[in-house]
Amino acid sequence: MSKKTEVSKSKKKTGLVSSLYQNYSTKSSTLDITEKDLLEKLKNKEEITPDDILKLKGPTQNYLCKITDNVYEIDFVHFKIRDMSKNIVLFEVSKESDSDEKNDLSSLDDNSRFIQYRFNKAFLKLRNIGATVEFTVGSKPVQNFLMIERHYFKDRLIKSFDFKFGFCLPDSRNSIEHIYEMPLLSDAESEPNRYI
Repeated sequence: MSKKTEVSKSKKKTGLVSSLYQNYSTKSSTLDITEKDLLEKLKNKEEITPDDILKLKGPTQNYLCKITDNVYEIDFVHFKIRDMSKNIVLFEVSKESDSDEKNDLSSLDDNSRFIQYRFNKAFLKLRNIGATVEFTVGSKPVQNFLMIERHYFKDRLIKSFDFKFGFCLPDSRNSIEHIYEMPLLSDAESEPNRYI
């Protein structure tokens, strides 16, 4: 897997938010945890750590942080997936950038941090894809920024990545492209009627 990182300053607005963590080092663990366990931790005002996320056996149905927990005003503004062998863009979405206005996070709902996309069976046959993400940071610097990305197929974990961005400047726009080698799936696993 190779990475390309670019950092530049620019003005921006906020909106899309992800479950983001900082100031942790990830360790592998053998104990599983469920979404119900993590929601119970939240109810008891306990912290959810990256290690907790790495213990999940499947995707969650709910967000594990409130949108207003985004104290660094991290905003995902552009996302693109491309077939590396043909350099063809398969999916791309960007936020409007014509305003420097900041959104009041308390007025947003979870739909503002959700992107849905579907690919046909041919996607599962690709060998390498590139995923580009651009995000902006608010007025506070972010130290040891960590993003955990987990890919599930039919409730089975097929890829897990920890992206450590280190330091992100305040009021910056950051871009990174990750090149993924796609996992090999059997013909039976990749049948269209078996999609999640």
